[in-house]
Amino acid sequence: MTTTVRPAVPRRPSAVRLGLHRATIELKGFFRERDAVVFTFAMPAVILALLGSIFDGVYPGSDVTSAQYLAPSMIAAGVASTTFINLGTGIAADRDDGTLRRLRGAPMPPSAYFIGKILMALVVTVGETVLLLGIAVLAFDLSLPTDPVRWLTFGWVFLLGATACALTGIAASSLAGSARSAGAVMNLPYLVLAFISGVFYTPVGQLPEPLLTVGSLFPLKWMAQGFRSVFLPDSILPQEVVPSWEHGRIALVLAAWCIGGMVLCLTTFRWRGRRSR
Repeated sequence: MTTTVRPAVPRRPSAVRLGLHRATIELKGFFRERDAVVFTFAMPAVILALLGSIFDGVYPGSDVTSAQYLAPSMIAAGVASTTFINLGTGIAADRDDGTLRRLRGAPMPPSAYFIGKILMALVVTVGETVLLLGIAVLAFDLSLPTDPVRWLTFGWVFLLGATACALTGIAASSLAGSARSAGAVMNLPYLVLAFISGVFYTPVGQLPEPLLTVGSLFPLKWMAQGFRSVFLPDSILPQEVVPSWEHGRIALVLAAWCIGGMVLCLTTFRWRGRRSR
């Protein structure tokens, strides 16, 4: 009696492994576009340097300067810029030039594409954050915390905020009709939210009440508040909207936006451009 030995069927790579490979491709493509690299890293850094030089004075009851108050908020703006804007415009470009359509037909799970995009955005976001912290420390004497609890707070605010902005950026990419219009579509809401979230306005507690109400509906305001709780002393709390850092509410709002962003991605994402239908 002969026994037939069946050839071993090669295992397909997992979505995570393919996503890591895709992230490497995305990072190589990003850093080859020198103008995109310069603009991505320069915009929040230049704004921080300019506004930090313009604003002066020390807040009553604390030793925090206007520039030091601005710095954590600009870190939040940098996170939003490198996730929401970059992912939205990048995916819109992939959709417009047919990359998404070709990847959709490839033997690769769709999740690998998104894993690659999000990992690329996270790597760039970490670099942006390090740059902004360096400017804040060297130019404006921002003190880095020595308490591990504060760095733990920084970690979960960073992860939740970056995830929420990344998922929202993926969903918003479907609003752009083409790669050419993607920049305007993504930058307009980003700039509006940055203003009404108190990023470019110090202190945030002096914003008009209607703007505070609208800004509190979106993640940027809470991400900026979370970062201020990490790098600023509690003596600055009288300048906030309420005299508390509200860590529980920050976590709740950012987590809700992570869930909402995922739902929006699943319900609105398009693999094909409108003109190719």
